[in-house]
Amino acid sequence: MITIQNDHFSVKKICESGQCFRLREIGEERYALTALGHYMEITQAGNKITFHCSQEEFDAVWSRYFDMETDYGKIISSVDSEDTYLCRAVVDGLGIRILHQDLWEMIVSFIISQQNNIKRIRKCVDTLCVRYGEKRITKDGTSYYDFPTAEALASAAVDDLRSCNLGYRSRYIHDTSVSVAHGTVNLEAVKHMEYEAARAELMKLCGVGVKVADCICLFALHQTDAFPKDTHIHRVLAERYPEGFPFEKYKGYAGILQQYIFYYDLRGGV
Repeated sequence: MITIQNDHFSVKKICESGQCFRLREIGEERYALTALGHYMEITQAGNKITFHCSQEEFDAVWSRYFDMETDYGKIISSVDSEDTYLCRAVVDGLGIRILHQDLWEMIVSFIISQQNNIKRIRKCVDTLCVRYGEKRITKDGTSYYDFPTAEALASAAVDDLRSCNLGYRSRYIHDTSVSVAHGTVNLEAVKHMEYEAARAELMKLCGVGVKVADCICLFALHQTDAFPKDTHIHRVLAERYPEGFPFEKYKGYAGILQQYIFYYDLRGGV
């Protein structure tokens, strides 16, 4: 086990922030995460976070995944004190971090997210993993499922995908899986593209529009200038920033602030 102290880490808020759908609460202050082919449990008490894994695994996988090298305190302290709404949002969201997640998983997850809520997205993702992902077992006997590959989903019939409660998104996921499996869109190349180029390439995939592409850029490629605009964000921008959000002031990390805004509005922030 690895225990660290960090005032800018809240596994609970990360779980609830709408960016990760395979992190779930399994007990009081205890969470289970399946990602990047690994399963890990996390417990937290105040600013003390315990990762139930080896030091080697933490260094190789989870440190980058949880963006531990970024100084979130510095980002928060840069917020304009006269912007009282944004100040309240970052205080409410203190502890949220932008994760380095798997690109393919984020493509499918955010296609599913369209006109959907977090609870239903989680259920759809879990169903896909159980039906089409590879089953694994940890050393202590805990079983979990990898996220299904593009090839596995491409080989599934659209009607079988629809039975996973995907609705109209079934065809999107099937066609996107075929595109990725056949190399029509090269995900390895996308990982090395700048933000605008990556977004344009992702939008070649069936069911990926501007908002979904921005989510993928932010939560998988960690391009923190990406600023996804869903109904929550559109409402906040219209009500709080009628002359436009100050992107230039927060260049390089506007997407991180977007996540605080999203979380705050999701919780009814005013």
